[in-house]
Amino acid sequence: MSKKSNAQSDLSTIFPDTHLQSYLVFKKIALNLPPLPPVIRYYDDFDNKTRSINNPSKINVFEFNYNGSKTLVNFSRYGEWLGTIMKQLIVFLFGRNLLPQSVYNSSVAIVNIDANDLSSLLSAGPTRIKFPWEQITSKYFSSSSGFFMTIKYLLMLLCEYTLYGWSREYHQFIAEALPYPTAAKHRTVRSGEAFLTAAEESAIVNYLDNKVASLAECSLLIKNNELQNDCMLLCSYQFGMRPLQIAMVTLRDVRIWQDSDEGLPSIHLTFRKVKQLRSSACIPMTRRVKREWVLMLEELISRSKAIGLPGESRLFQVSSSHEAATRISMLASAVTGSPTTAMDLRHTAAQRLVDAGASQEEVAEFLGHSDINTCLAYFQSSASQAERINKALGISSIYLTVAKIAHDRFISREELSLLKGDQQIAGVPHGIPIAGIGGCSSGQPNCPFNPITSCYGCRKFMPINDLAIHQQVLEDMRNVVKLFYNFSQGEEHSPTYLQLKRTITCVQAVIAEIEGDNSQ
Repeated sequence: MSKKSNAQSDLSTIFPDTHLQSYLVFKKIALNLPPLPPVIRYYDDFDNKTRSINNPSKINVFEFNYNGSKTLVNFSRYGEWLGTIMKQLIVFLFGRNLLPQSVYNSSVAIVNIDANDLSSLLSAGPTRIKFPWEQITSKYFSSSSGFFMTIKYLLMLLCEYTLYGWSREYHQFIAEALPYPTAAKHRTVRSGEAFLTAAEESAIVNYLDNKVASLAECSLLIKNNELQNDCMLLCSYQFGMRPLQIAMVTLRDVRIWQDSDEGLPSIHLTFRKVKQLRSSACIPMTRRVKREWVLMLEELISRSKAIGLPGESRLFQVSSSHEAATRISMLASAVTGSPTTAMDLRHTAAQRLVDAGASQEEVAEFLGHSDINTCLAYFQSSASQAERINKALGISSIYLTVAKIAHDRFISREELSLLKGDQQIAGVPHGIPIAGIGGCSSGQPNCPFNPITSCYGCRKFMPINDLAIHQQVLEDMRNVVKLFYNFSQGEEHSPTYLQLKRTITCVQAVIAEIEGDNSQ
């Protein structure tokens, strides 16, 4: 058999139609690279261990450990010479302090590229790189950014060993002068598909509120696994944390302050940025847990310490980011009644921040983004100022269409009068005396939340079947919102404003239900 036939046979494992030229390019590059080291070492930050790949030149299957998972990569799929180049790329990227997941992604990103396309680009040199790069970006337009980043890494590998006219001076040229194709990024964010509806958000808030009430009543009724899931949902909903960030939280990452002998403590949670290329970019971020929900985390930490878990133990006892994502998704979907992922909760948290008037820098810091431009999609999806006011006043037809309310049942005036005094709801929210709107199935003294503003939307709320009373509450609440908005010159950061906004939506939904029943 001829040498040409041998060459084509060698590439037939993955590139069956490739030409001899591609084989020769890969061979030339591989032979001009230094020998592979006897051991490739890297740091697994999830399990806090140093991992090793022994005898990389003699094996074709590498095991990567990251985010609590083990993944195998078979380099024989690339053929002999390109497989050697890809192994060298692994050494190169670990040497640049890239995270194990980033290195793994690069090891498999270009497995489906045509050998001719890749060899033409690698052999073009810096003076003739423009045309083959445009060909690749055009042909592989729909590929991920990781695909094109891996090709750039291969060019940087050539720079490192001065092959085909490349040198280290071209690193910046490769990074800036070779553009990625323009793609429709963040499609689900721009379309709004990634966001929870008002009803779904209300369901999650009510679920967490009810869990806190259950813990306060009898914490022993809630199992550890259930409490862990609840706390993970809290972190995902309030902070928009990624499953990996949640999975990596340890006991020592939680700080508890008791400001006084009475009242709830303050809990601060520290977690790291993730999805960064380099470990040096994974800086810690600290967030304060909503005061109304601290009881859940406090109970979980108390249970962990009671069984003697050390500070480095995982707070939520999950073995991988995949497990955390699955458990969050299952619980969130059950609560909302529709398929909901951790990323949906993250997108929704970011959009809440934008709708509340946060700046681009504030949203990027909240999400842990290194590039502030990556959060622009949320601003483009955000409602205008007038639309936000309409939502707050409950007069947007679109908003009312999706807004629903959860409550126990409607009651009559007679039923309300028969309720115990502590089950009849009354209060003076924002200086407005309100009474007679309904009852509470658990009793108002047992509720830690502000009456009236929290009753509407609560599953224990029993609204009275009297349209006029709820219409008066709606009018009073609207006047408070208008006064608040005008006085603060449009300031929407305040939790009070957001609470009023939610209350008006729920009051409007109760009115719509009563009107619908009366029309039948």
